[in-house]
Amino acid sequence: MSTAANAANLEKYAPRYWPTWVGFGLMWSLTRLPYSWQIGIGHVIGSLLYRLAKRRRHIARVNLALCFPELTESQLELLLKQNFSSMGIGIMEIAMSWWMPRNRLKKLVKIDGLENLYQALDNKKGVILLSGHFTTLEIGGHLLSLYTPFHTMYREHKNPVIESIMHDARVRSCGNVIDRRDLRAMLRALKQNNPIWYAPDQDHGIRHGIFVPFFGIPAATTTATARIAAKSGAAVVPFFQVRLPRGRGYHLTLSPALENFPSGDMEADTRRVNELFEQRIKENPSQYIWAHRRFKTRPAGEVSLYDSKNK
Repeated sequence: MSTAANAANLEKYAPRYWPTWVGFGLMWSLTRLPYSWQIGIGHVIGSLLYRLAKRRRHIARVNLALCFPELTESQLELLLKQNFSSMGIGIMEIAMSWWMPRNRLKKLVKIDGLENLYQALDNKKGVILLSGHFTTLEIGGHLLSLYTPFHTMYREHKNPVIESIMHDARVRSCGNVIDRRDLRAMLRALKQNNPIWYAPDQDHGIRHGIFVPFFGIPAATTTATARIAAKSGAAVVPFFQVRLPRGRGYHLTLSPALENFPSGDMEADTRRVNELFEQRIKENPSQYIWAHRRFKTRPAGEVSLYDSKNK
């Protein structure tokens, strides 16, 4: 190991990171509890987030009001609270994904559509597992890894403790991770006929994207899904997961590969991806990560949708 790598490895043990280690120790301990207890603790975490994370609560409220204008104020408030509860459970599910025994997890999952993935892989050009940023994101990927290997796109965390534990956990479950900015590595993996988990549903600016509607609102959306599919020849297989009510576990679904995708019309293809996300979000709106500023980037001349006047 190089001197720089040694220094980076030792950095995570510095005193300022001890609270992070303590927090992870607590999370590990909670994964020894029955699943129903973990879900209950997640609800409590979500309630605390709702009260304490005022900025994120404001962002989520604005997003929900924009995307579901038909809701009354009381309906909006209820959905907002349900969303924060779902985020709290999502935090517990991260711990479950990293430390809960795989035999316990497998008892919680029902999966449909694996044949769609295998059929797409028969083309020998790889598969893009098209997914989104739901509160079940971490556990959804981990549960899929119980049935099939795949690569996952990854963003390095600034906290070295979180980075080390998260990276190691994802390597253990998925086998390989790819930096989300490393297009060459992604194309190499597809060329080797690997499935790659990919979520293009957040606002990363307009440099590599275009404005297309998301719930009827112009949203900066990356065109990478169509560009990567065109360059690699990979099939695009939608993959989504749902947390079932009353502690009944999770339902994973892999749909048939998108037909005529990419079509050669970049705007139409990007719009199609957003429409797919809309459809799945509408089925379980409380389980989407609304606290992200999905409409952060605005067309020229438009003001921010997250200003205080929107509160």
